[in-house]
Amino acid sequence: MKAVLLRVGKGRTRWADDAVDDYARRFRKQLAVEEIRVKPATHRGDVQATRDDEAKRLLARLKSGDRLVALDERGEIVTTEVFTGWIDAAARAGVGRVVFAIGGPFGHGAAVRARADHVLAFGRMVVNHELARILLVEQLYRASTLMWGGSYHH
Repeated sequence: MKAVLLRVGKGRTRWADDAVDDYARRFRKQLAVEEIRVKPATHRGDVQATRDDEAKRLLARLKSGDRLVALDERGEIVTTEVFTGWIDAAARAGVGRVVFAIGGPFGHGAAVRARADHVLAFGRMVVNHELARILLVEQLYRASTLMWGGSYHH
């Protein structure tokens, strides 16, 4: 199974890239990680149109059978164990990819949230996209230790 970090963004930030790479290398044998960057929509003053355009761009990257988890501050706040259960259930069902979508500056369009199998919030505060990437990969690492053994999660 593969975890795909699908995100709207202009480019990469070295400090966040380093942190993501550090966590991801710890569990790549059990769970491959791929990042896909989608170019942001040009914002012309209409927030909804920007969200809708980016939603189309994100959804176009999904494959049949993908499980989609949309990261959104309006989503469900869960424990690490529940998050791990989502990944474990996908693995047991033979899902090839669990896709974690991080939206653009204005968040996800309704189409992404509607398509998502889960909508996940790290809290009610809006988190910088680079921090969201790091939090997500850290939680994937923590989940991997729960699923496949390790001493990281206490």
